[in-house]
Amino acid sequence: MTDILSIQNLSVEFKTEQKSVHAVKNLNLNLKKGEVLGIVGESGSGKSVTALSIMRLLTMPPAAFSSGKILFQKNAAEIPIDLIEAPEKTLQTIRGKEIAMIFQEPMTSLNPVIKCGHQITEAIQIHQKISYKSSKELTLRLFESVKLPNPERIFNAYPHQISGGQKQRVMIAMAISCQPTILIADEPTTALDVTVQKSILELLKEIRETSGLSMIFISHDLGVIYELCDRVAVMYQGELVEEGLVQEVFQHPVHPYTKGLIACRPSLKHKLNRLPTIQQFLDNDKYDVRVINSSALEKRRNSLLDQQPLIKIESLRVKYPDKKNVFGITTSWLHSVDDVSFDIYPGETFGLAGESGCGKTTLGRSIARLTSAQAGRIFYNDVELLSLSEPEFLPYRKAIQVVFQDPYSSLNPRMTIGNAIAEPMEVHRLHGSATNRKAKTIELLETVGLSADQFNRYPHEFSGGQRQRICLARALALEPQFLVCDEMVSALDVSVQATILNLLMDLQEKFGLTYLFISHDLSVIKQMCDRLLIMKDGKQEGLGIADDLFENPPTEYVKKLIKAIPGQS
Repeated sequence: MTDILSIQNLSVEFKTEQKSVHAVKNLNLNLKKGEVLGIVGESGSGKSVTALSIMRLLTMPPAAFSSGKILFQKNAAEIPIDLIEAPEKTLQTIRGKEIAMIFQEPMTSLNPVIKCGHQITEAIQIHQKISYKSSKELTLRLFESVKLPNPERIFNAYPHQISGGQKQRVMIAMAISCQPTILIADEPTTALDVTVQKSILELLKEIRETSGLSMIFISHDLGVIYELCDRVAVMYQGELVEEGLVQEVFQHPVHPYTKGLIACRPSLKHKLNRLPTIQQFLDNDKYDVRVINSSALEKRRNSLLDQQPLIKIESLRVKYPDKKNVFGITTSWLHSVDDVSFDIYPGETFGLAGESGCGKTTLGRSIARLTSAQAGRIFYNDVELLSLSEPEFLPYRKAIQVVFQDPYSSLNPRMTIGNAIAEPMEVHRLHGSATNRKAKTIELLETVGLSADQFNRYPHEFSGGQRQRICLARALALEPQFLVCDEMVSALDVSVQATILNLLMDLQEKFGLTYLFISHDLSVIKQMCDRLLIMKDGKQEGLGIADDLFENPPTEYVKKLIKAIPGQS
């Protein structure tokens, strides 16, 4: 196979008033015709900067290509085009038509005020010079090819009116609309549940087989890379540290960073005492992980189940109006949680899993009384919470805290993180004075792995993992017994995810916390949880010891969820 794309000694730096940051350093990579090349690494490793460099989408200044070439050669007979030096007019004929890109976040990549179908017809008309009628027909065929339900409805829908998986399929349809030679997919399955992720991966495989296009697939999920790619390139701090065939690199990694990336991903085969971190492998590439044996797990479960439940859910139902008649009267309801019952014991990590829309988050919010339940009962230490008035429930707001999925939107961007953590203590009149509350806030920052000198910084000055630590510190400010952790690691790198999961386990040991751990990632559930409830369409689909549910799935739906986890073979 010949190289269709050749990156030669590429260096990219971002210049600021204080310093220059080298995002990519002397990178050499080749993409062959018909090949899928995976690029993996943590946030900040240079993956997306490399992809944007290929498309020449980096804004200049402050970004600057300090050296190197990116040669695109569609056919062996053609003269290679250096995408770095090519004039903008040439690039306009290449972007979208020859090299297309699926961006990481479809909601921000799609124009929110233009209907989905019209965004694709626009791209088709620009590159193919055909009528609107022909471009619409082609768009509808593309929607069918990417297996979107009811293509006519999606064509006339705005991005906010369709699900995350459907938005990603619209982005794929847009990317392949002009039959490109190279497709760059930048984290296209991040934060999608496993079944939607599997369908997206199968779709990309099918497109590759039918069209023969070459693909660069960027991800921090090693399972996805293993599932889809032929070769893999591992990047660390802007440099290429390892490259080779996927199976060779994954089975016999050479660089300590690659070893750490592979090791810190939770496994379905065993449960670890602590997830290893990349830094441990960089410090000692022979670092050995400690697996918890089955007798220790059984002993822990027995000690938990010998207690009285901390949380008891009985026949809980939560519904929302679905359709209304002309008089505004609800004619049908959407049952988000439908007759769900379970117990959670003190010190337990209870898992809650299922696809997006199954009712996981609604159930968690119902326990904290952030969502109203229409029927059923919720007990906390034998106190029925739903029957309490708001003043009566106030003490339980301290005891039950929620850590939400998106840490950035959970924090006030205009409030320093120190004040954000201290504010709940002030509302509940804890620790007497502002001086004492500040001291407690600093203690909490240090508890979650941050430092006192970060007290006066704002949320935007922190990484995603650091913001999640801040949200944890804020939840711990009221000294709760029960934490609802709602998809809190779903969009984090595997290495950052490992540090947050280890922190949760440490905090549980230190403070005796009880967790409701909500996630669509079953490998994370396997690592973290003692028992597990799997939901589908608001109903219970499986309930029991997490290991037992994985080994003997009770229903076909549970089997499908487990089978959809990429790279577990």
